[in-house]
Amino acid sequence: MSGDRRAFLAAVAGGAVLATADRMRAADEALPASQMKFGLVTYLWGQDMDLPTVIDSCERSGLGGVELRTEHKHAVEPALSKSARLEVRRRFESSKVTLVGYGSNAQFHEDNADKVKANIELTKQYIQLMHDCGGSGVKVKPNSFVKDVPREKTIEQIGKALNEVAAYGQQYGQQIRVEVHGSGTSELPVMKAIFDVATHPNVAVCWNSNAEDLKGDGLERNFGLVSGRFGATAHVRELTGTDYPWQQLFHLFRRVKYTGWILLEARGNPADKVAAIIEQRKKFEELCKG
Repeated sequence: MSGDRRAFLAAVAGGAVLATADRMRAADEALPASQMKFGLVTYLWGQDMDLPTVIDSCERSGLGGVELRTEHKHAVEPALSKSARLEVRRRFESSKVTLVGYGSNAQFHEDNADKVKANIELTKQYIQLMHDCGGSGVKVKPNSFVKDVPREKTIEQIGKALNEVAAYGQQYGQQIRVEVHGSGTSELPVMKAIFDVATHPNVAVCWNSNAEDLKGDGLERNFGLVSGRFGATAHVRELTGTDYPWQQLFHLFRRVKYTGWILLEARGNPADKVAAIIEQRKKFEELCKG
């Protein structure tokens, strides 16, 4: 190939890349205004707070909602009496903070029918708990694949269990939110396969901002595999971090006109939790406008 020919092809390729970049910039500039809301997952920054402190910290930080996780100091658990559940509801209703839902550890992947059944029954208890406390959903998770069990079998088992708890949750006005979580099961093609089985309209994907999101064909492609099944919640890590393309993620959410809760599931243990949450809220607002 002659030098002139190579130069011509390089120019054409370069022009195509620039044109694609220009189209993407134009699309991002035309994005609808963000309708997303920012809240907190009490794992880990709220794990040592009692319920009044959780609510107070959210109010002082300017956060509108919270997902309470199981096994934390605020102790919102199925063992609560009817009167205690009403007190949880009252505390939220008298505040500026929405009880977005519950972060459970219920999982449906195990190669043990009794364990799967027990997790289904536990999820039903969480559904009743959130109904009584004023929440709107329960987070569950596929958590792994099992050695020597075909993946297809585990995927089908998880999907069928999700359909069962989703049908139950619908009776109580509680959405089932499936966190993209676990070894192998956090890969987005796997999550899509689970949702090809979990077809009940009350079961939804809870995006979880994992490193796995960037694998394979990349974030945009993986996002698109499940964006049609998003629910009312999505999880993010510290938005000031540089190990994840946060601005691209927020652009993708805005492209699909996502109006749910972006919930901060932060790591570490900052001394001043309120100051740390305020920093994240400001970054959230910046990303929503970017």
